[in-house]
Order: sequence, then structure tokens, then C-alpha cells
Amino acid sequence: MSDTVKSPTPVDFWFDPLCAWTWMTSRWLREAARSRDLDIRWHVMSLAILNEDRLDRIPEQFHDLVGPKGLRPVRVIVAAQQRHDADAIARLYTELGTRFHKEGEAPDPTLEAIEAALTAAGLPADLIRYADTDTYDAEVRASHERSQAAVGEESGSPVIAVPDGAGGRRAFCGPVLTPVPKGEEAARLWDALLLAASVPAFAELKRARSGGPVFD
Repeated sequence: MSDTVKSPTPVDFWFDPLCAWTWMTSRWLREAARSRDLDIRWHVMSLAILNEDRLDRIPEQFHDLVGPKGLRPVRVIVAAQQRHDADAIARLYTELGTRFHKEGEAPDPTLEAIEAALTAAGLPADLIRYADTDTYDAEVRASHERSQAAVGEESGSPVIAVPDGAGGRRAFCGPVLTPVPKGEEAARLWDALLLAASVPAFAELKRARSGGPVFD
């Protein structure tokens, strides 16, 4: 008689590193993984790609986030993913997010900030050369399109896909959180997401936000 070994729960998480709300969701997911056996697979999506045909309708103060400069971080992340170890994407996202969000400054995709994140993540600083080139744009766009296909309609960042309990997967945009749930609260929210994903009729649940993200 042999013991059954339970595999980690696969989680696909698509993110734009410039989105503060996405950063909050990603930190909750990492917190939930402390007490739930999760295999988190990180993928990029891009608000710049999402909004490329309507940039003229977006206030100018947001153009660094959703305009051409907004592609810099995802281009470098995909370059790191393609040219180095599989864990590079998670390490680099953590370092980028720390600089863009946790340190309390408005996200600014400067070459200096991205290069500092590369160094802190233990990656070659010369990957910065991909920030303003289209070398990996096909891969960036393909990853972005997979996020949209997973949800089934146009969606912002983040997108999370989890098992539906019937052999398939179900994806949602979100969840939107502030501050980041910790400990048992984070685990219970994860369990609730799995439960929601197991109900085919469930599609959306939303309420107004009381303010911006609270980083702690």
C-alpha cells in the first residue's frame, strides 16, 4: 500500500509590473502559498498593449504607465525569462514591484529603476538593452493574449487562473485587495477563490474601493 502524493495546486498569474493593484494581489498570492501548496506560474500581460489603440483617450499623466514606456518592464522580464533560469521572472518582478510600489513612489519605468531591479534580482544588468527594443515583443504579446483568452474578454491586470475542480481551469481578473491579507486570512481567501472557480455559474463579484492600495 503506497501513500498518495498530492501535487501542488497550479496557479497561473498574469501581471503588468506597473500596476499597483496587481502588486497587491501578487503579494497576497505569495502569502497564501505559505500555508497552501501552490505552484505559481508567473506570466506578463501589458496595459500598454491593452490600451495601444486608445491612448489618445487616456489622460496624459498615465501615458508612462500605458504608453510605449510601459512596455519597458515587461520586455525586460520576458528577456530574462527567455535567456536565464525559469525563476528569473518571479525574482525580477519582486524587485521591480518593490521599487515601483512598496517604496512609496509613483511607478516610473525608467531605465535606471529597471537596471537596479535586475542587479538586485541577480540578473545581468545588460538585459536593460531589451527595454526599448522589440526583440521579444512577439513573446510579450503572446503572453498578453493568453491572459485575455483565459478570462474570455478584454481584461486589465491581474489575471489569475486556477483549477475549477472538474479537470479544467477558470480565470478571473483580480482579486483587488488592500492591504495584503496575511496568515490565515490570506489562506481563507485563497480557499474562497477555489470554491468560486468550482461553481460554473459564478462570473463576477465587485464593490467600490475606499481608497488606493495600502502598502505594508
